[in-house]
Amino acid sequence: MASSDTGSSEWTAQRVRETFLDYFKQNGHTFVPSSPVAPLSDPTLLFTNAGMNQYKSIFLGTVDPQSDFAKLRRAVNSQKARQPLPYESPHLSVPLLTSSFYSVFALVDLDDVGKDSYHHTFFEMLGNWSFGDYFKKEAISYSWTLLTKVYGLDPDRLYVTYFEGNEAGGLEPDLEAKELWKSVGVPESHILPGNMKDNFWEMGDQGPCGPCSEVHYDRIGGRNAAYLVNQDDPNVLEIWNNVFIQYNREADRSLRSLPNKHVDTGMGFERLVSVLQDKPSNYDTDVFTPIFQAIKTVTGAREYRGLFGAEDRDGIDTAYRVVADHVRTLMFAISDGVIPNNEGRGYVIRRVLRRGARYARKYFQVDIGNFFSKLVPTVVDQLGEMFPELRKKQHDVVEILDEEEVSFAKTLDRGERQFEQYAQQATLKGSDRLHGADVWRLYDTFGFPVDLTQIMAEERGLRIDDAEFEEARLKAKEASKGQKKAAANVVKLDVHDLGKLEKMEDVQKTDDSAKFGRDNITAHIKAIYHGKAFYNSTEDAPSGEQLGVILDCTNFYAEQGGQEADMGRIVIDGQAELEVGDVQVYAGYVLHTGFMKYGSLSVGDAVICEYDELRRWPIRNNHTGTHILNFALREVLGDGVEQKGSLVAAEKLRFDFSHKAAVSDADLQKIEAKSTEYIRQNCAVYSQEVPLATAQQISGVRAVFGETYPDPVRVVSVGVELEEILRNVKDPRWHEVSIEFCGGTHVQKTGDIKDLIILEESGIAKGIRRIIAVTGEEAHEVQRIAQEFENRLDQLDAMPLGPEKEREAKQVQVDLNQLVISAVQKAKFRARFTAINKQVLDGQKAQQKLEAKMAVETITSFFEAAENQNASSFVVKLPMPTSAKAVSESINYVKTKMQNKNVYVMAVDPEQTRVAHGCYVSQELGDQGASANDWAAVVSNAVGGKAGGKGATSIGNGTNPDKVDEAVSLASDYLSKFKL
Repeated sequence: MASSDTGSSEWTAQRVRETFLDYFKQNGHTFVPSSPVAPLSDPTLLFTNAGMNQYKSIFLGTVDPQSDFAKLRRAVNSQKARQPLPYESPHLSVPLLTSSFYSVFALVDLDDVGKDSYHHTFFEMLGNWSFGDYFKKEAISYSWTLLTKVYGLDPDRLYVTYFEGNEAGGLEPDLEAKELWKSVGVPESHILPGNMKDNFWEMGDQGPCGPCSEVHYDRIGGRNAAYLVNQDDPNVLEIWNNVFIQYNREADRSLRSLPNKHVDTGMGFERLVSVLQDKPSNYDTDVFTPIFQAIKTVTGAREYRGLFGAEDRDGIDTAYRVVADHVRTLMFAISDGVIPNNEGRGYVIRRVLRRGARYARKYFQVDIGNFFSKLVPTVVDQLGEMFPELRKKQHDVVEILDEEEVSFAKTLDRGERQFEQYAQQATLKGSDRLHGADVWRLYDTFGFPVDLTQIMAEERGLRIDDAEFEEARLKAKEASKGQKKAAANVVKLDVHDLGKLEKMEDVQKTDDSAKFGRDNITAHIKAIYHGKAFYNSTEDAPSGEQLGVILDCTNFYAEQGGQEADMGRIVIDGQAELEVGDVQVYAGYVLHTGFMKYGSLSVGDAVICEYDELRRWPIRNNHTGTHILNFALREVLGDGVEQKGSLVAAEKLRFDFSHKAAVSDADLQKIEAKSTEYIRQNCAVYSQEVPLATAQQISGVRAVFGETYPDPVRVVSVGVELEEILRNVKDPRWHEVSIEFCGGTHVQKTGDIKDLIILEESGIAKGIRRIIAVTGEEAHEVQRIAQEFENRLDQLDAMPLGPEKEREAKQVQVDLNQLVISAVQKAKFRARFTAINKQVLDGQKAQQKLEAKMAVETITSFFEAAENQNASSFVVKLPMPTSAKAVSESINYVKTKMQNKNVYVMAVDPEQTRVAHGCYVSQELGDQGASANDWAAVVSNAVGGKAGGKGATSIGNGTNPDKVDEAVSLASDYLSKFKL
């Protein structure tokens, strides 16, 4: 391989990328930062699936003329987007714009990642765009010069393709591209025709499209490899694709030429690096080797050897590739706001994390819980300069990765054991497949995505029955619908039930001390309840109905103190599961209510209690946030503020307090700032049971007036250890600390909360106010929405006065009223919108005044003209677009100033969608039998709509602007009936 003319053959990954970007910058291209890999404002799209997505409006000519993109002619960037599915494109011609973009893999063949040398869940591309500027000649010249002169690739190893045409589609061969490749020095034997699949790129069923021209590289050299191009040969691979966007695919599948021609290119970054470094695999390049080294350091594993398939006997090399690939995926997605969960893009990321975590534990034999987060600094060092969001969000990424790993770790051991049982059962039956219901149970109970179970099954030589799995999934879905409908009447214990429990010798009050921990626990069933009866087994209770279970101990949090109850499951692995939907405490007995998902439970059974940690996580944030908010309210509004109630849910917190008047925006801002300051200090949160009499003496302690507290009472302090507080409970310094009586769950340190944003402040009763707020990821989400809306206000402000701005202002006002963001920020937005809207309204008034003046001048000029001195009538279509108000004011002018004239005025509105018209009939014409309403009716018959008025005037509004000329003729014909 030839070296570049820079004199160095050391092509690091960073240098490859920088060289590409610098080359195009030097050739007049503007660097455009990446849009997010997850288009959070578009929930219909899981991930950005092409570098060109953010430029689609430019290609279609619909770009906002006020935006920076409207001025963009040449671009180069680093765009994160989704990897094409294998069946969508077996080669590299994804919607390739110009970029160095990271793409999220679609996960249909996630199991391939790590097992070969080229599948990735993220895939970086390099590229350049032209928006109606240069076209094929320059694009081809740029490609060839960069590859052969700058990167120094051997021209004899390069092959190019061009579109061969498609007679059925009415498309001619792209002979222009062929000749252009010849002109830069490519021999004809290396220029190959390609079909619609390989050399005609389309965004989808509709949209911009055009022929494309690929560049392929032969790793071996010294031969003519033309016959291997686009044949999936690993040694003859596509590295670049030039797309010439010149058509738009219409809804009827026809092609229409675009008003401007564009260039949209993309080059496979990892492939290019492997070529320049003369490596047979992407994983052998320094795109991945620094991550491999970090994995080796963290795990103590042997070094990476680059083995595949059967040669990788211990699976270590495959695990290296899986982990290195997946950590990049996770970091990019999470830094762009994708939170792992069970829906949409969040589920995609959860699958990636759990697959990687399982590989790490099985093959590297490490404990999971904070494994991926140890690799984060290496990836940030590699890519943080190009993608600054990685560095900015590094702390959040680490926190979310750890939370997810901890959650998965709780069930991984049990899930793997259960899988082994299912696998053994299949083997004993002589079957080579897992039962679909078992695969569903592994997902539903243990959080094992199907593709993870697929990996484990392949390791045992088993396959999954997809049809049975789908049947089990649908059955569970239908059962869940019925359960939710039936759950309206929640099972409860009344005084009589409690009396029965007191008489049961083996049933004691529930020990719920484990609710403050974060681990699963083993408990024993003490009672099973339904309706008014207790049962020995769930099989004895009515089938399919909600049940209540009492345990000797529990880690579930029962609803109390304003904090919502936990959800989760009570299970005997592989035998039975109760899905817990609510937890309540009755006189010390904790009742877990829910529906049996499968199997049966009996009194005396040992069960595993597993609350939903990922739901309790935001609840903890919100509960500690409530304490901090309570403290901030007292600091800002004074000691007279008393708590009157609260709700701590997963999605929000609600806090009621005494205050005589609405809290001003200025004070709300202070309260938010005070809360944020407390959170940013990252204070530890302490809790301890304290004798009630002692606790009540603590200076500044907060408690709900009238509430009855247990003795001892649990005290929660934020930032100061309770041992120190108890040494001098009356120390006035404690007024400056959040200290409360509380039996709820809390974060370990305030930094976990991230932010506290007040969404709403309102009155609920005389002297009682209510604040609704969010913390953590919800707080970040409302801040993101606020930033998007602020950008929209910027765009509205910059728009020139006119109908388009008026329409947008109306829509912005509607959306602003519905916006769920910081109450302080919303007040600022309202003030700013009011100022912008005043300009719009003032502009409307000024325009209407000008239009009215011009309409009147049109009428007076006609009658003042020498040739019209004796004219008594005038029918006119105003020469400029005009509002209805201008028409009515011109008619009023005639009525008051020109009573002896007959006038009909028509005008098309600025949006060319409606017709305003009106007339005045003089006394003389009226005496002959003419009528303003009759005259207007003639016009309305042509332009549509209605007209009406009193006496000598009539005003109308029509819907057919294209019929105005006909209406002018009809109005004139009406006058011909009378003597004028």
